[in-house]
Amino acid sequence: MSVAFLVTALIVVATPGTGVVYTLSAALSQGRRASVVAAFGCTLGVAPHLVATVTGLAALLHASAVAFQVLKYLGVAYLLYLAWATFRDGGAVVVSEDAAPRPASGVILYGVLVNFLNPKLTMFFLAFLPQFVNTGDPGSTARMLELSAVFMLITFAVFAVYGIFAASVRDQVVSRPRVTAWLARVFAASFVALGIRLALTDR
Repeated sequence: MSVAFLVTALIVVATPGTGVVYTLSAALSQGRRASVVAAFGCTLGVAPHLVATVTGLAALLHASAVAFQVLKYLGVAYLLYLAWATFRDGGAVVVSEDAAPRPASGVILYGVLVNFLNPKLTMFFLAFLPQFVNTGDPGSTARMLELSAVFMLITFAVFAVYGIFAASVRDQVVSRPRVTAWLARVFAASFVALGIRLALTDR
């Protein structure tokens, strides 16, 4: 395992994006356990993109403008839905001391969709993984699977750290109504901004 791969993967994962925003929101709305569950869901959402890259499906998605656009706008719609959900009772992000706990399956599903409906991840892995694999090597597929597993472990670890840190200050947040209202707006605006950025990007 090269140091270059580990450093690059860590930088990519630690850069705030949809998964980080969702994990933080889960931590502040439901606490430490939900943040770890959300991190797990976001990590599962990365898996299809890695599998697509390893099996060559990413090349098909890259070649098909229609398929890319459909997946992209599904992702945009979902991010806008998450933004809207921050302002409704029982939504995806409710920073409240009295918020009803969401089932783990629901938290995971939201996390999976956050990353699954982002075709840019597939394009990224298509350009990223081959740099660390000799494609002419008979064991190149196994090597890419190994790197993919390491990337997912890094994703889960980093997201969980983000979430646990946010959960550690949850009590201070939920006791201040103005802060919770402000955070709800920040999370909603973040999801909208990420949705707009995804909508404006090309392959």
